[in-house]
Amino acid sequence: MKRNQIVLGKVMNIPIGVDHSWFLIFILLTWMLADSAFPEKYPGMPVWQYWVTGSIASIIFFMSVLIHELGHSYFAMRYKIKVKRITLFIFGGIAEITAEPKKASQEFWIAVAGPVTSFLLALIFYLISLATESIKPVYVVFSYLAFINFILAVFNLIPGFPLDGGRVFRAIIWGYTNDFEKATKIAAMVGRFFGFTFILLGAFQIMGGNVIDGMWIAFIGWFLESAALSQLQIHELHKLLAGRTVYDAMSKSYAIVPYDMTIEELMDNQILSRGRRFFIVRMEDGSLGGMLTIHSLSDVPRHQWSITKVEQVMIPFSEIKKVEANYPLLEALKQMDKEGVNQLPVFENGELTGILSREDIITFFRTLHETVR
Repeated sequence: MKRNQIVLGKVMNIPIGVDHSWFLIFILLTWMLADSAFPEKYPGMPVWQYWVTGSIASIIFFMSVLIHELGHSYFAMRYKIKVKRITLFIFGGIAEITAEPKKASQEFWIAVAGPVTSFLLALIFYLISLATESIKPVYVVFSYLAFINFILAVFNLIPGFPLDGGRVFRAIIWGYTNDFEKATKIAAMVGRFFGFTFILLGAFQIMGGNVIDGMWIAFIGWFLESAALSQLQIHELHKLLAGRTVYDAMSKSYAIVPYDMTIEELMDNQILSRGRRFFIVRMEDGSLGGMLTIHSLSDVPRHQWSITKVEQVMIPFSEIKKVEANYPLLEALKQMDKEGVNQLPVFENGELTGILSREDIITFFRTLHETVR
């Protein structure tokens, strides 16, 4: 999602981004409000007013979604959990929290903060609509916002993971059983149940002739089911990787390139011809000085490839997050997620001994999964 994002700025020191898919849902929501919902409920307004009120209502609604996510983020930061970013996308918004809460009570308050925020917004918008009932365009916008935020809060309280209600449900089970993994598995299974339920409801709507609403409900169900299934797969990943070390999954095969190789030579001889994506750079004195990834090359203009040496764009080992070979594999994966990197150099007794990549972890997981089946 990050690659398809437009960064808007920061709120509470949290980067705020808009995924490209958001523009689709913004256009669809504005069109639905201006073309059918508002004219049917509030007839007699000029056409242009429907489009203006529809656009304004859509913008404020997504601002409400952002505030909803900031509610989650506020409590996460209170518990010293870093929030990487908040992204608005086709299904609303998501706050990317870098770590799981350490206690069930923390999970509960982080999760419930979103729906409570939406209920408060619904109340505020409802009071504004009452105060502006005589100003029809304003009343139209805020009465809709009161209704949609109330629906958003109620929907999010459905006790199926990954909805907020599913996280609240997980927190309750976690607190009762004192078993986070078990609570996650149960909440995810309930989430899949609700996902399939929405898919069936959508199918019935389509068969009854309500195609647009039916497709949308089924689409939401598919999203919920997919997200819940993904959580179950993560649960399985954690289960199989528990007790494993970085050494078990790391690759001892990595490319070493000389410090004075140009990016153009690297591209022709290593990346395009052999498909390699990261490299270790050997310095003039024979020591290993740092690591180079394809991402590191993105800031170098194409016309400078022939004159730019890999030494100039490599990341020195002194500036790279690295792990020891006996470091827990799960913790290394969490560190990669937290730092937003795809590879970690692995050291043993101060010497480079391998490279751990996400692909290595996935391959190792698949091998373990096939072994225990």
